[in-house]
Amino acid sequence: MVAITGNVSSELLGLDSFQEVDITGITMPVTKHNYLVKHIEDLADTIRKAFLIAGTGRKGPVLVDIPKDITAQKYEYTPCKPLPAPKADFPYPERFHQAVEMLQKSERPFIYTGGGVIAAEAFEELKAFAEVLDAPVSSSLMCQGGYDQTDERYMGMLGMHGTNTAALAIKNCDLLIAVGTRFSDRVLCNANLFAQHCPIIQIEIDTAEFNKNIDVDLKMKGDAKEILTHLNELLSQCQHKEWMEQIAEWKALYPLVQEASTPGEVTPQEVIETLDRLTDSDAILVTEVGQHQMWTAQFYQFRSPRHFISSGGLGTMGFGLGAAMGAQVANPEKRVINMAGDGSFHMNCNELSTAAQYNIPIIELIFNNSVLGMVRQWQKLFYHSHFSQTTLDKTTNYEMLAQAFGIKAFTIRCRDDIEPVLKQALSLHEPVLINCYIDPDVNVLPMVPAGGSVEDPILEM
Repeated sequence: MVAITGNVSSELLGLDSFQEVDITGITMPVTKHNYLVKHIEDLADTIRKAFLIAGTGRKGPVLVDIPKDITAQKYEYTPCKPLPAPKADFPYPERFHQAVEMLQKSERPFIYTGGGVIAAEAFEELKAFAEVLDAPVSSSLMCQGGYDQTDERYMGMLGMHGTNTAALAIKNCDLLIAVGTRFSDRVLCNANLFAQHCPIIQIEIDTAEFNKNIDVDLKMKGDAKEILTHLNELLSQCQHKEWMEQIAEWKALYPLVQEASTPGEVTPQEVIETLDRLTDSDAILVTEVGQHQMWTAQFYQFRSPRHFISSGGLGTMGFGLGAAMGAQVANPEKRVINMAGDGSFHMNCNELSTAAQYNIPIIELIFNNSVLGMVRQWQKLFYHSHFSQTTLDKTTNYEMLAQAFGIKAFTIRCRDDIEPVLKQALSLHEPVLINCYIDPDVNVLPMVPAGGSVEDPILEM
């Protein structure tokens, strides 16, 4: 992403002028690069560099800040061909020989994928790699859809709210192949207890991610798509029949199941699985942050990349509604649903006015439990149910609020409402809000407690 921002005139910079913000200083920690353009003759080349930097290597945001006087000046524009992107690093042949030797020797390989697979558009190569290696696949939150989740090789997420199958697989594998992942703390949980018994191969484009959170045995720096393509050419077909049968057995033994506490009660699992069926696993789902975010990743079967949009490691409540509108405008042929908790929805519910004004046909699906669910879950589990500031007690009437903005609203109160309401919302080509009531004590499981081992998740509370 390239962000172009405006600032006060050049002569007012640094004087605490009205509405002056040192935006390049503020954004330095969260951008790949940023620029302050002080001369009109530098503007065109700066914009060109910004797009080149944003789109090459490990892709990321670049900011270009332009003072007001620069925007008002005139300058002769000279068209130039875009600069060629520098070629990504490629591992030395010895690295490939070593990787192939480790892969062919392995009897219980485990493929773990991160958002870099999607950034590199390496999903076809990943599928071919899993098949030639005959290995199971797990993913991070940011790689939802990077591998077809209806495929028998897919085990679900790995990490704090990953599946027990993935936990058992990481505990029993003899080789971990990590592709396009930074090994975040939500995956490692406890770095000192993560995959200590097996060697690790890491395929990653960003040098800074090697040995940052965990030490690895073989580093393969470069573009994931190119590296997987070459590995697929070098590898002979592997057979791990017993290992794959064991994975299938664990999947059958430990399915993700949410039990309703009372007959007719709405469970997030049933809502999301019904949505998955009605949209043929092809909707774009955007999330806020909290329990609903994890339930979406757990229960919707993402079959294609870029169908799951979330703020990831930043954990930004209020992110989803604006992101959903952007995704819908960019993909008018798709159904886009923002999965929200009532806590996140309150962060910027005023943006419903934008959806209504431009008739952006998103569905705002609110899991309404009147609490900050994920924090409440932690307080219940680790603080003996001493709840503090997690019961919202909001009196907001979501249906009337939506109608005030000119948006149709529906309500899900019991199981019998789920399918009819979702069908009706999906049939409309206008913005819609669904207020879905759920129990405040339904939890996200499995769960690895802070400091615990990813190999030993809590399965019930």
